[in-house]
Order: sequence, then structure tokens, then C-alpha cells
Amino acid sequence: MSGAPAPDVADGLVVFGITGDLAKKMTFRALYRLERRKLLPCPVFGVAVDDWTVEQLREHARESIEATGEPLDEDVFKRFASKLNYVSGDFSDDGTYARLADALSDRKNPTFYLEIPPSLFATVVAGLARAHLVSPSRRVIFEKPFGHDRASAAQLSAELHEYLQEFQIFRIDHFLGKMLLEEFLYLRFANTMLEPVWNRNYVASVQISMAEEFGVEDRGHFYDPVGALRDVVQNHLLQVLAAAAMEPPAAGDAETLQDSKLAVFRAVLDAEPDRYIRGQYDGYPKVKDVAADSTTETYVALRLEVDNWRWAGVPFFIRTGKCLPITETEIRLIFRNPPRLRFLPQKSRRPGPSQIVFRVDPGTGIRLVLEAHRADDPGLGEIHLDMEFAKEGGEGPTPYEVLLLAGIEGNRSFFLREDMVDETWRIVQPLLDSPPKVHTYEPGSWGPEEANEVVRGFGRWHGPWVPE
Repeated sequence: MSGAPAPDVADGLVVFGITGDLAKKMTFRALYRLERRKLLPCPVFGVAVDDWTVEQLREHARESIEATGEPLDEDVFKRFASKLNYVSGDFSDDGTYARLADALSDRKNPTFYLEIPPSLFATVVAGLARAHLVSPSRRVIFEKPFGHDRASAAQLSAELHEYLQEFQIFRIDHFLGKMLLEEFLYLRFANTMLEPVWNRNYVASVQISMAEEFGVEDRGHFYDPVGALRDVVQNHLLQVLAAAAMEPPAAGDAETLQDSKLAVFRAVLDAEPDRYIRGQYDGYPKVKDVAADSTTETYVALRLEVDNWRWAGVPFFIRTGKCLPITETEIRLIFRNPPRLRFLPQKSRRPGPSQIVFRVDPGTGIRLVLEAHRADDPGLGEIHLDMEFAKEGGEGPTPYEVLLLAGIEGNRSFFLREDMVDETWRIVQPLLDSPPKVHTYEPGSWGPEEANEVVRGFGRWHGPWVPE
């Protein structure tokens, strides 16, 4: 972005909320894996309200890493633990920031990571500013969610801009640490057999599915005020849509990549409530901290339109839900139906559409669904050509490894700009303003029957691809 200084690698990573649930499940493991790959270039300073010693933090880090199932190498952990530091204090107390400033006295360019509730973002940034810990060369990484709707996201950005310029604000969407940015775009644009047919002339529809086998579990206090649309559609799945629909970026810098995605978001028409289905799995209101009369959706299915030269007339279908049969995220391009093949017997099965499937999570891979005539009876049908990247040596680091390293290095490619966040909230805002009623569905099913209405006229919901 114009006016932004060239980023320097951070010489310290300050993690606010390091004793919290996200650090326990994700952050410690990611930082440990970076250290194992000798990619963690700086010490880590944890800040939290808990009255812990640094030894308690290090023991907590060990327990957290082991709880994820990550194999622990004692030599690597010893190196990692030696980089951990701790500052205890309330985020609203200026004394906390004074102690942090003392701990960072020999650090010229620390990066701050706020894995705390969004209601505390402005409080922490103001505290950092009063302690003279904010400067144009320093970055602040913010966890999702960023806003509750379009207006609150704009207000939050305005509050942060009192102390930070936009190029200092790194908004996390952990899906950007998955296959989407590099591997997926490389596959799209590096293969001349794909790019010529990746448009409205050949593609009939695009389906993006994010299924989760588990329910809300012990996260009712967070999930009930949020729901599936805010939790994963406005952020994660619209990022998937942008990766599937964007034009080839003209350069590899962060601003050019983000501009290409922003162009997609600006071309997406406002979502329409009559093309939107909400579901709630049976038993959800009995989850701890969920209101007994809750109408929060745990499943959504919707249709979006990208109104530009490449995609006009091609519907993008999105579905996501909890308590579905499996856990998987995929992008599926469904091509136009071929004409009837006159050389086949009249009673023969009519060929179905070809498909390309990109598996995003868990694990990554690509599948081609083609029609083939085989020797067996009846002989006509689909065949699947599958490739899992892990089996080809292509499985990369975990998302939070990518994101934390990018934040330390100042690489904005993996983060969200204010204008991108505003556009994604704009797209879904009509669904927040006029939500349809919630339909109940059975756990273990593929959601409410009403979701089939979203794809009416364009076949059916396909998938998922589950590698053997």
C-alpha cells in the first residue's frame, strides 16, 4: 500500500491472550513447529491476566503441544521454551504496558498478535500507544471475528486507525494459511488445460462445501451470538470463492494479490434472502450456554452471483454446517452437460457433467470426474482421477505456521485489508438483516431438506470427495 515502509522481520512476537484456548489449540503448536524448522527468528512474549511465572507458561506450552498430538522433540522444545517470556497484567491497566515496554527494551521491531475477544482490540492498541510501543514500522495482528456486521467492522477499523495506519493492521483469516493462496492459484493458472475452460462458457456452477462432523460442543457461549453465516461464510468461504473466481494477479506482491480478490468481492451481488436456507441441528438448544429458544443457524446454504465477464450467469453455491456426516472442505467446478451422444443406444444413460474437485481440508488434493465407457456392464459411468498432495510430497505447514511466520516477516499476502472486509460484510448483510426461518435437521445428515431448493435448476449438491 502506498506510504507503507518496506517490512522488516520482527525481532519479537508479543502474544496477547497466550493463556487462552486458541493458544492452547493452535498457537503453541504452530510456534513449536516453526522452531523445529528453524524458522522462528525471535523470542515470544506472552501477555495475559493470569498470575503465572514464565516456568508455568513453558509447562503450559509443553502440555498444549502434546495435547494436539504433535510429536515432541526435547531438543527442539528446549530451544523453543528458552524463547518464551511472560508479562502478567490486566489489559486495561497501564502498568501492564509499562512492564511490557521494559521486557521489550532491547527490541527495535516487535510484532503484536491479539488472540483476544474483539471487544478488547481497541483497549490493547490504545494501551500500546500510551506506552509508546506503536510506531509505523510495527505491525499488529488481529484474530477473527473482525466485526459483527458491516457497520461494526467499519467502526472497529475507525477505532484502530486512531493509532495505526492500515498497512500496520493484519487481519487474520486462517483459511488464507491453507492451500488457497499459493498451491490453488498455481494449479489454476499454471496449467493451460484448465485456464481456458475456467469461465462461464464451460462451467455451469461452482459448489463450495465446508462440512464439520462435530457440533458446537463447549463453545455455546461464543457460537450462539454468532452462527454459521458470521463464523465461516463471511470470512473463510468467501475467501475460498475469491480464490476460485479471481483473475490472474499481475504480480506477486501482497497489494496486487489482494486487489485481485477485492475485484471479485466487488463483482459479487448482494446475497438474496430468498436464496438462503438456515438450519439448526436437533439438540442444539440443549448445548451449554445456548439459549433454550435459540434461532441461531448451525447450517447455511446460499447462492451467490459473480457479475463479471468471466462468471456472469454461473451460480456459486455455498453450504456449511455442523453435525454433518464428515469433516471436509472442497471447491467443486461442475461443467456444462454434453449433448446427447447419438451413437449410443437410445436407452443408454445420458453422460453427466465433468467436474474438477479441489480438496482444501483436511488434507489437500485434486480429483477429476470424467465420463468413461468401460468393458463392464453397463459400461457407462463416472471415473475418478485422484491425487492427494501429501502422497506426492506436497503437504505443507499448518495454517497458523503460515500466518504467524507471515506476520513476523511482514507479508500482508495472507491477511485481509479493510476494503476486503467491508465488501464481504456488504455481500452477506442482507441475510443478516432479513434472516429466513430456521429448519431443524438431524445430526449426521446433510442438513435440512430445504437446502436442495437452493440448487434447484442446477442439478444437486455433489460430494464430498473422501479419499480412501
